[in-house]
This record gives sequence, C-alpha cells and structure tokens, in this order.
Amino acid sequence: MNEEKKSRGYLSTVLGCRCPRCREGKLFQHPVSIGYKKNMLMNKLCPVCGQPSEIEVGFYYGTSYVSYAITVGLSGISLLLWWVIIGLSTDDNRFFIWVVTNAVLLILLQPWLMRFSRSLWISWFVRYDPDWDKHQPIDVSERMNEDQANNW
Repeated sequence: MNEEKKSRGYLSTVLGCRCPRCREGKLFQHPVSIGYKKNMLMNKLCPVCGQPSEIEVGFYYGTSYVSYAITVGLSGISLLLWWVIIGLSTDDNRFFIWVVTNAVLLILLQPWLMRFSRSLWISWFVRYDPDWDKHQPIDVSERMNEDQANNW
C-alpha cells in the first residue's frame, strides 16, 4: 500500500511563513509581534527538515524590493477600492483621507509584510522536496561567514 504524503500548497506555505523545502517547519521562532527583533528572529535551521534559513551572508537584502512591490500593489488596490466605494476628490479631502488611511494600514501590516517578504524570497531559492526526509539539505556552510552575519 503506497502512502501518499499530503503537503501544503505553495501559497499557504508562503503566507504561513513555512519552510519551502518541507512545507512543514516554521521559518520564524515567534508569532507575529510588534517588536522588531522578536518578530524577525528566524530559526537558523528548519525544525523539521534542517534546511538553513540563511543561505548566504546578506541573503535577505532582496526582501526590501519584494516588500516595496507588495506595498505599492496594496496601495494601488486600496486606492482602487477607495475610488469605487467612496470616490476621490481633492475638494472635500477624500483623497487625503485615503492617504492617511493607507499609511495607517501599511504601518499596521508592516510586521507581517516583513515576514511575508522573507518567506516569499526564500521560496524562490529553495525548492520544495516531497522526499525531504530521504535527502539532506544543500550544504551552504561555504557561503556563510559568521563574522559578517547580521553585519548590516
């Protein structure tokens, strides 16, 4: 009898900030919080499959571009929704109210957006392995320099 493993889909893996290799382990040590250091503290290795979360020094620099694109997209969607539902006008300050509302929304979403950007970024570089328990993760130790880690 062949047992078939059930796994999360790609989207739920990224949204849930799970390891892209096994789609089971959590990337972050703590739940989403307002505290920056606690919020961004990642497991060095996936607790399930052992996949390193930092592939090389400065690996997550690219997440700033991902986060920027997401916030621009969210702002565009909120502007479109605002325009359809409420309308836009500078005569009665509806546009300026949207600007403030959008800024508050993005500030409130920022802790999650930073995590989501990291989760999305690593998912582009680490492939899903349905047989992760039979294969070792790729050794990235030659790319890491402990003296330079977190030196940014």
